[in-house]
Amino acid sequence: MKKSVILGAATVAGLAASAAVAGTVDDVKARGTLNCGVTTGLVGFAAPDANGEWQGFDVSLCRAVAAAVLGDASAVEFVPTTGKTRFTALASGEIDMLARNTTWTFSRDVDLKFEFIGVNYYDGQGFMVPKALGVSSAKELDGATVCIQTGTTTELNLADFFRANNISYEPVPIETNAEAQQQYLAGACDVYTTDASGLAATRATFENPDEHVLLPEIISKEPLGPLVRHGDHEWGDVVRWTLNALVSAEELGVTSANIDELSAGTDNPEVNRLLGTEGTLGEMLGLDANWAANAIKAGGNYGEVFAKNIGEETPIGLARGLNAQWTDGGLLYSPPFR
Repeated sequence: MKKSVILGAATVAGLAASAAVAGTVDDVKARGTLNCGVTTGLVGFAAPDANGEWQGFDVSLCRAVAAAVLGDASAVEFVPTTGKTRFTALASGEIDMLARNTTWTFSRDVDLKFEFIGVNYYDGQGFMVPKALGVSSAKELDGATVCIQTGTTTELNLADFFRANNISYEPVPIETNAEAQQQYLAGACDVYTTDASGLAATRATFENPDEHVLLPEIISKEPLGPLVRHGDHEWGDVVRWTLNALVSAEELGVTSANIDELSAGTDNPEVNRLLGTEGTLGEMLGLDANWAANAIKAGGNYGEVFAKNIGEETPIGLARGLNAQWTDGGLLYSPPFR
């Protein structure tokens, strides 16, 4: 994995093109497990618990896809990836899908030949500083040392922000969130910058989280979402519509508590199509009729997954914000199950 970081975009694209030919749906079914790329550890999004079991918002999507394809939410092999290794792992076929905090950008979609199949978290880049630093705005960070993960859009956004505001900084390169946390708490950098959700998740693990503040500036758009190899359209459809199933389930009022009852049939045709009691949507995907019901049972609908892992009642404490349903003023919107 270490040597993979030196591969260029052309090589990554070539690997993706060759790996996509095999047909990932068939590979996953034959193997009996889903190989899902996640972060190396970000509490609330993807991290092993005390028993070594992976938990989190992104992990839940991996389990939902496994449940949809294999009927077993536990049939997942989690592969930790860094900002540098994640794309090579996907392009080479080491993983079937990537479900970690990865921003959908033009070059990653077009040049690296990956297919982003949706957005599961709308985010933006922020800054965290010790309260003792006495800073209330990112524009006051002239000359600061900044911990920054390499191989990310965060690097480029940071350079743009400081240049636009005619201030300077000294980067402290790190590869993983754990390394960033260690360096930041040790005082090796004045500031840690990454997606605002990641900052909230990291601060929640501190012994004294109240001693650290998130500055008000959000300096970028970071639409985070799962991705697959370009050209493997059948597999892309499976992952895309599994995410859409979780989103639609929340909108339609399908929850982990009532799904068994609703699966017996309802007066709502779209709920029936979603849960497989009407129509042939599963057959169109090459899956069982109850594929979406299995995905929803794996961890609940989108709202349940959000609330359990990163919501306001968790230590991370994120509000829905842009990630609310479109009916509640957010950006969350699934095409219809028809």
